[in-house]
Amino acid sequence: MAEHTNHVFGYKNNILVWIDLLILTFVTIEIAQFDFHDLTVVVALLVASAKTFLVGYFFMHLKFEKPWFRVMVGIMAFVFIAFLAFLFFDYSFR
Repeated sequence: MAEHTNHVFGYKNNILVWIDLLILTFVTIEIAQFDFHDLTVVVALLVASAKTFLVGYFFMHLKFEKPWFRVMVGIMAFVFIAFLAFLFFDYSFR
């Protein structure tokens, strides 16, 4: 039988993560105002990746998962990044 433990974050931690997400949202809005030429999408995706990490790690409780599960999530993220890289590579030569 699997042992179940509650993983409760305090309000302080949730509020700090929420503030970080708000700051990153404002950074995303500011990035849209500037033209980084070919790097605009890359910079926006990096900020979105940071927000995704925060949501997954804290709100989806990946912090408390077993190491093999975190490895599987990492592999999935690597495959997703590889598909995006192939997409940008293909798009750049059309």
